[in-house]
Amino acid sequence: MLQITRLIAKMPTLGAFAYRHQQGKPYVYPDNSLSYTANFLAMLFKMSEPVYAADERLVHALEVLFILHADHEQNCSTNAVRSVGSSQVDPYSAVAAGVAALYGPLHGGANEAVLAMLKRIGTTDNIPDFIAGVKDGKERLMGFGHRVYKNYDPRAKIIKKACDDVFEVTGVNPLLKIAQELEKIALEDEYFVKRKLYPNVDFYSGLIYEALQFPAEMFTVLVRHRPYAGLARAVVGAGAGQGTEDRATEADLHRHPDPGLHPDERTLVFVLCSRTRAEGCRCRRSS
Repeated sequence: MLQITRLIAKMPTLGAFAYRHQQGKPYVYPDNSLSYTANFLAMLFKMSEPVYAADERLVHALEVLFILHADHEQNCSTNAVRSVGSSQVDPYSAVAAGVAALYGPLHGGANEAVLAMLKRIGTTDNIPDFIAGVKDGKERLMGFGHRVYKNYDPRAKIIKKACDDVFEVTGVNPLLKIAQELEKIALEDEYFVKRKLYPNVDFYSGLIYEALQFPAEMFTVLVRHRPYAGLARAVVGAGAGQGTEDRATEADLHRHPDPGLHPDERTLVFVLCSRTRAEGCRCRRSS
């Protein structure tokens, strides 16, 4: 999966350069002595200091968010990458499809929508009226509910802990109190409990990104890891010349080296064939 590795390695540089360009600041080049996340923060925020040393609590919190956004089920962007990847397109085009899906406000922009909702509420005194508006269909409760998790999203619990670590360094985001009170009321209200609406991964992540001084338009860049999980599945699961509609159980699948790579790289990438050995492999790739 050399191409996937290269894509993941290049994305912090692309994201940081875009941010610096928007800010009118000179580019900061990668530092191979730093970890993946620490290097990303350095390329974003380094100024005149010889070495940028990010607080380890911030580095860890951002690493946690990257993992939680990547370790996910078949969401919108993952599905987009798998669908496009099943046509045996190059990985870069497949990832472009996932990035386009992330741009939508109901997916990659969900945490940005949560922040806009919290700012619109303004104070905890306005939460009861907002809740009433949600029940009447006049307001939308962002950052609650999930297609798979029908109880409290386990990732949201981890992110709440990351919030505490980040706010120790940056100071408490004034929107946090509104978020906590909104969560408390929603979790106790039968209307939301009956509909299994619980906080998801996007409810608190936007607060962390804002505390780290990321502008809202950078949030989608920060959840960029989602398509790569999908790309890995696409390369491994849909590379047998079959569309995503041709599926077999995991026990039926067997592996072939991918002949589409240079001979020196073929040992790195395998594809899965959707035919069992007993049936006779009809994969268009040679074994």
